[in-house]
Order: sequence, then structure tokens, then C-alpha cells
Amino acid sequence: MSDFLTKFGEDLKNNVSGFIAVSITEVKSGMSYFSLSADSSFDPELASAYNLEVVKAKLNAIKALGLNQTIEDIMINLTSQIHIIDVSEAGDYFIYLAVDSSKANLGMTKALLNKYKKDIIGKI
Repeated sequence: MSDFLTKFGEDLKNNVSGFIAVSITEVKSGMSYFSLSADSSFDPELASAYNLEVVKAKLNAIKALGLNQTIEDIMINLTSQIHIIDVSEAGDYFIYLAVDSSKANLGMTKALLNKYKKDIIGKI
């Protein structure tokens, strides 16, 4: 699995314009399966731990509202970055990706994330 995840991370780093960092985190435990950062001052595991709380809050809101829905992704636009939390179809893990908003092509980034998310199913 680690070879697959290492290749996954390197592919994202090399193919996503403005790549800053990525991690894959289990929703239930908060355990990070993988992380990679192009910026030594950006800790994707710490960011994922905080963003896990965002995912849990949204899941609670969906439940409280009685919605029969699942989270596909959550996008947070900061001043110079975009943070994407892409939740697996089963809701058991999420891919957290941070990109530089001035360099990223959002359509291409989301398309690549969807491709990689499908590749990960069954390997985690």
C-alpha cells in the first residue's frame, strides 16, 4: 500500500498546478494513511486533523437536518490557497489537498482527485 500511496502523492505533486500538500485520513479514527508537502512549513497531517472536525461537523448537520445525503467534497477558499476535502464514496476516508489559488486549475484539480479517489478504493 505504501508504494501505491507514495506514487499517488508524487503524481499529484507533479500533475496538480500549485500543489502545496496532500494527505489521506481515515474519518473514524483520524489516522493519516499518507501525507506529502512541497512546503516544509505546511503540515498536511495537522491540517487534516483540523479538517476532520469540519467533516464531522458537516456529517452532524446532515444528520440533524434529516437529509439523505453524503458529502462528496468540501472546498475552502482562503486568500491565496484552496483547500479541498474530497470524501470517499463510503465516507470512510478523505483526501485533503491544498493548492496555491493563483496557479491551480480547479477543474483539472478536481478531475485528478476524482480519478485518484477511484484508484484508491480497495487499496486502503
